[in-house]
Amino acid sequence: MKAIVLEAHGGPEQLRLKDVDRRDPGAGEVRVEVAAAGVNFMDTGTRRGYPGGPTNLPLTPGVEGAGRIAELGEGVTRFRVGDRVAWYFVWGSYAEEVIAPIDQLVSLPDDIDFETAAALMMQGLTASNLVFESHMLRPGDTALVHAAAGGVGLLLTQMVRLLGGRVIGRVSNSQKVALAKAAGASHLIVDRSGRFAAEVLRLTGNDGVQVVYDGSGAEGFEDSLAVVDFHGTLALYGPLFDQPMPALSIWDIPRSIKVTYPVVLDHCRTHERLVANANRLFDWVRAGDLKLTIGKRYALSDAEHAHRDIESRRSTGKLLLLPNT
Repeated sequence: MKAIVLEAHGGPEQLRLKDVDRRDPGAGEVRVEVAAAGVNFMDTGTRRGYPGGPTNLPLTPGVEGAGRIAELGEGVTRFRVGDRVAWYFVWGSYAEEVIAPIDQLVSLPDDIDFETAAALMMQGLTASNLVFESHMLRPGDTALVHAAAGGVGLLLTQMVRLLGGRVIGRVSNSQKVALAKAAGASHLIVDRSGRFAAEVLRLTGNDGVQVVYDGSGAEGFEDSLAVVDFHGTLALYGPLFDQPMPALSIWDIPRSIKVTYPVVLDHCRTHERLVANANRLFDWVRAGDLKLTIGKRYALSDAEHAHRDIESRRSTGKLLLLPNT
């Protein structure tokens, strides 16, 4: 089969399409034909060799996707050959096939297509974790959403609105404003400098916001801290390896706020929780309450191009690899 193989850590040019040996599924595993694989910013860290992922080379990156089961391993009774499934965390997903532990798979309803599922799983569950667990969003809350036109940002904005809150979005350029507004942001701040606190405070009558959802790292950390209202939450998420966070003394945290780094694995720490959280996302999509924006689709052989696009910060929505195109 064909897969993207990383033989040396480095830039996007290290992502190369290769013929690799097919592995049989073991006990509790299945072999899945990958219809669509999600491209996530964390994948660029895998490529560069940052901690938190597999580092033994050669390896196939990617963790998210959707497809159809082609073969069952020993003892598997939960699924059948031909079942449609999706996953948010199975290493090696940049490939025509992937070996997946069954506890990482959810059954895919017939009315949710493969591309939608692959665009939804990682970023949708990340957003779900942020609005339900990191800060239990309440009607009337105002949230500041960084990178509001990105994959997570667009879903977060919609979820905040679904739960009765309002969104102040931050985007890097004016071309992204319309997309974030269409997702439901009440106000947009165009900023790349990390200096946005004054505008957020102006928009909130100097009260600040009840929660900041920040996946941008150190660039706006001080301003994010400055705009959280009393007893509010600063939720930092995503891979922060590009701009390491500054050291923070507990005595420097203002207004009794909470600072947290939520991890999606903890949101889905059992298979039952994974299924329940994924099904809630599918229900929202089915009802038309949650809309996916697929920014671009790529052939598997164009994984290098996909990584260049996501690292440029010019992309919007979700980027997908389609192994069969």
